[in-house]
Amino acid sequence: MNDGEGIPQLGFGVCAISQDGTAPAVEAALEAGYRHIDTATIYKNERQVGEAVRASGIAREDVFVTTKLWNTDQGRDSALEACEKSLELLGMDYVDLYLIHWAQPGQAKYRESWESLLELRERGLVKSVGVSNFTSSQLDEIIADTGVTPVVNQIETHPFFNQAQQRAENAARSILTEAWSPLGQGSALEHPDLVAIAQVHDATVAQIIVAWHLAAGSVVIPKSQTPQRIASNLDALKVTLTAQDIELIDSLTRADGRLGGDPAVGDLGAPFYSDRPGVMQK
Repeated sequence: MNDGEGIPQLGFGVCAISQDGTAPAVEAALEAGYRHIDTATIYKNERQVGEAVRASGIAREDVFVTTKLWNTDQGRDSALEACEKSLELLGMDYVDLYLIHWAQPGQAKYRESWESLLELRERGLVKSVGVSNFTSSQLDEIIADTGVTPVVNQIETHPFFNQAQQRAENAARSILTEAWSPLGQGSALEHPDLVAIAQVHDATVAQIIVAWHLAAGSVVIPKSQTPQRIASNLDALKVTLTAQDIELIDSLTRADGRLGGDPAVGDLGAPFYSDRPGVMQK
């Protein structure tokens, strides 16, 4: 990342996993070999993530943990308090990456929230700071305010909404793109072109899509609660796509491919996250 810290490119996301299901899923991910876990305040499973990391017996410094500041906690003091609460729930002294979950331009608090994240980094409570669902203009505002560039911008990215322009603009600012909803909430898994590519590579469609993200240089955090699929997704690291494969997958993007909220306007709201546990949404 642009601050010199490393981040595992392939991680495990826990959005929309119930509290009861989170610890087993994270334990399965860590056993399979993942060393990057992505959670958030709004997912309401930070405590279970922390329990799973401790139960794994893996040293804390060997597991990269991300969590996020929720919209209702934005603001100078409330952002500081929210991070401290997240650390209490996780049972950790620090997180490796702390993100502003959505800019929420209507609140007009993301700029002061960014300053609070920098204070948290100075205090050692977070190692790296970044954002999620920010537009280029919002990125430029916080960079101009503080002189500090986010290490990542976590955005909706999948074959039907490949975010080529935003990824390029992130890269121009030395910001890594991190993909949420990387499989298109499952909608891409039966696309005939992706099925054909998977057959050629003797791989699953999910592995092909994850390999496409990796080839683009993005950090990617697929989610599953099935141990076999959790392990299978990690095997995407073994898949090497051809230039033709990548070009074909790139061509699947659609103008109406967005599944989530528009960062320029706001987010989907807390009810979406808490009331629809079957949806892979960020």
